[in-house]
Amino acid sequence: MTMLRIAMLGVCLLATGCAAPKVNPPVEMPSVEARGLAVFDGETGKRVAWGDIINHAAAVDAVIIGENHGHPVGLPWAAALWEDISAASPTAALSMEFFERDDQSRLDDYLKGLTDEATFEKRTERKAGNYPPSHKAMVTRAKELGRPVIAANAPWEVIRFLRGKEYEALRQLTAEQQRLFKIPEAPPEGRYRSDFDAVMRPMVSGGHAAPGSGAKAPAMSEAQISAMLDRSFRSQYLWDWTMGESIARAIEAGNRPVVHVIGRFHSDFFGGTPQALLKLHPGARVLIVSVVDQDSDGLREEDRGRGDYVVYVGPSPKSP
Repeated sequence: MTMLRIAMLGVCLLATGCAAPKVNPPVEMPSVEARGLAVFDGETGKRVAWGDIINHAAAVDAVIIGENHGHPVGLPWAAALWEDISAASPTAALSMEFFERDDQSRLDDYLKGLTDEATFEKRTERKAGNYPPSHKAMVTRAKELGRPVIAANAPWEVIRFLRGKEYEALRQLTAEQQRLFKIPEAPPEGRYRSDFDAVMRPMVSGGHAAPGSGAKAPAMSEAQISAMLDRSFRSQYLWDWTMGESIARAIEAGNRPVVHVIGRFHSDFFGGTPQALLKLHPGARVLIVSVVDQDSDGLREEDRGRGDYVVYVGPSPKSP
């Protein structure tokens, strides 16, 4: 989950509705330049050659690229990685957080030539803010090679429905509706939940303006904050398990590696999505790449273990 998506989740929990974020992206770096960025081993800090990453990717079941949505350097870097993995691995498939499962048939119509690009973008409501050039380049590359593209995520409508409810409410939906998401089957491990709470707590603890009023609501009690964080995390974790299941199914269909592009919060430090993938497909070989929006000439200590590989792409541009 990108920081933008986390912020949108916070807004969804405090308001009656939400919609996918729409942000005008900055001009992106050419992918040929992006390939020249330094990449570091996430444990040793040793600089890693581009070709070694491609070879490593060819030997695993899934490559999870954790990016920062809209980053003008990070996205071209991820697109270049997908381009070269797809060239080296004839069974590679693309999977994306940014398409939801109810987009799959419209995505397939475009990939198989039933609709043109303009129709596809209209039907899936793709615009500059939610379909930056590098994401489009990834899909175009998959289409050119005849590779699958998996619409991996749970729809926002499901997240809105879940607001204020337990997972049991989702089990009351029809079988067709339940096809659009995967209810988590195990609790998170490691630091994932605590990291999530650290990001979300400031958004819910200090009081917020009631929608349309301009008046700031009273600060919440610790019990209220805790309940809000629990509700928020249920949505986050539903996304994780839905994407984990989407990747697992793609692997089981014979696609290797499945290259999943995702907001890096989901995957950093072996986060919720890779955890879900391994629960659903035990023994899967997973390579995690973290595209960090900071400047650094070497692996920072706080980034050790963030991914198998870490690449620094500079700070994210500020929103206008």
